[in-house]
Amino acid sequence: MDKNSLVERIATLIMDGFDRDFRTFNSHTAKAPRLFEQGDWKGIQAASKDRIQGYDIRIKETCNYLKEIIGERKELLEENLWREIRAKYAEYLKSHQQPKLAESYYNSVFCRTHHRRYYNNDNIFVRSSLLSSDIQVNSPTINMYNCDVSGINETLTQIMHDFSFNVPYEDLARDIQLVVRRYLKTSKFEVRRDTKFHFDVVNKPFFRNKAAYIIGRIVTDYGDQAFCIPVLNNENGSLYLDTLILDLRELNVLFGFARAYFMVETESPADLVSFLQRLLVSKSRTELYTHIGFQKHGKTQFYREFLEHLDNSTDNLVQAPGIEGMVMAVFTLPSFPYVFKLIKDKFPPEKETTEEKIKEKYMLVKLHDRVGRMADTLEYSHVGLPRSRFSQVLLDYLHRVAPSKIEIEGDKVVIKHLYIERRMTPLNIYLHNATQAQTRNAIQDFGDAIKHMIAVNIFPGDMLLKNFGVSRHGRVVFYDYDEIEYMTDMNFRKIPEATNEVDEFSDKPWYHINPRDVFPEQFLKFVLVKPEYREPFLEKHRELLDYKFWQEKQNQIRHGVYQNVFPYPEKNRFIYERNK
Repeated sequence: MDKNSLVERIATLIMDGFDRDFRTFNSHTAKAPRLFEQGDWKGIQAASKDRIQGYDIRIKETCNYLKEIIGERKELLEENLWREIRAKYAEYLKSHQQPKLAESYYNSVFCRTHHRRYYNNDNIFVRSSLLSSDIQVNSPTINMYNCDVSGINETLTQIMHDFSFNVPYEDLARDIQLVVRRYLKTSKFEVRRDTKFHFDVVNKPFFRNKAAYIIGRIVTDYGDQAFCIPVLNNENGSLYLDTLILDLRELNVLFGFARAYFMVETESPADLVSFLQRLLVSKSRTELYTHIGFQKHGKTQFYREFLEHLDNSTDNLVQAPGIEGMVMAVFTLPSFPYVFKLIKDKFPPEKETTEEKIKEKYMLVKLHDRVGRMADTLEYSHVGLPRSRFSQVLLDYLHRVAPSKIEIEGDKVVIKHLYIERRMTPLNIYLHNATQAQTRNAIQDFGDAIKHMIAVNIFPGDMLLKNFGVSRHGRVVFYDYDEIEYMTDMNFRKIPEATNEVDEFSDKPWYHINPRDVFPEQFLKFVLVKPEYREPFLEKHRELLDYKFWQEKQNQIRHGVYQNVFPYPEKNRFIYERNK
């Protein structure tokens, strides 16, 4: 086979691999409407999990096909040949519907088959080869509906019917009236009888957990306003509209970094992301690609954004503030809103775990419903960061606690395995500087976070305040996963009565404790040490100290009862207005 034929064969092989992956991704996504209509919440979670895992399966397949071509001919891995392969692949991208995702797929294949020293823009797509304007959109993403105030009810009814759910609505006219009433009452723009406007609506619902979300914007002469209408299944054969979300902060929380990925069908992800970015201006393309399930391309976008930030900043990477963890070394760039975490080489004796188990815990969270209370992570291997941006104190620290995880290669510090997640203020630090009102709100939201995780079969394990953070929206989010377990694997117990005074006043337990035993009544003693934390916690969450509460939740999970955990304020639901 001549060189040109070989270049074309390999470039085509990788592109075919991407196309297979995209078709598989869409086949999992396409299950969501039927599962939603059937109220098959377990099925939706399974489809979401399969979709996340599918990418690595396709990459492995493609790499195996490549190995068959390459065999013992190591010259086929040489840099000059692969630069021609990259150029040929870039030609294919010009007429492709998902070119940016295909760039990320190429990068993944190359990085699985080559040493890190070859990771540069001559060999992979460190910088994108395309502008957004270069991407062809053959399948429209947005439907537009013109109307005026007098016709808003009919227009919204048409919008809802156009989604073609195969389950009837409880009372669509009733719910549309509630939507219109909420819009007229809370719109940030004045709405008069002669106001002309139109709706731009994403033409497919966004599915996640137990809801379908209709997302779009209202365009008037006075400005645009993003909106979302959550649709719920009453699990008795019909649907209803649960609320109208207009508040931009609430919409940002809906697309928060502690949420599971949406399942939304689209042949033009770049077009969908561009539209969403116009609605959610504070969200980066990294976040939006990730939120619609393309988390691997989200990683590519993140790295590009990080490189751009490094080019436009001068501060150094430093150890993250807060109490040092037992299993993770954490550092940050103060001007960049993320933290970088790597697993230490050694753990103290009380941490009975291994590096592999910790990785399994992080993957568990990646695949699970994070219910707005567990931070998502971006996972990287062999990341090269500028040596000049590390403080010497940080570099010395990393050499001390994780020497096997870092290497110095010229002007780069190469980290063999790295997790990156949104930076938050550790809850213990937040409370130290909080007002009385902020303390009350944070402690009660801490209890809410625990309850929300319980609802999706997650026991956080180590519930010390230092393992939770406060987001920029003031939400309490869990981020330390090395002791996380399924609720159904735990044994929640009451502490046995002491049989004598010696036992009662002993520093050591007088009863046997198995590895998975949990005694909720001890939470106040070990977690909420300060009296000013206990009062607001007990006011709202006293039941968390009762082992029977935990056992009841276990039984519900075992019997397939899935609780609703709403990503918007409970008080805003229409259920409280329907009977007025």
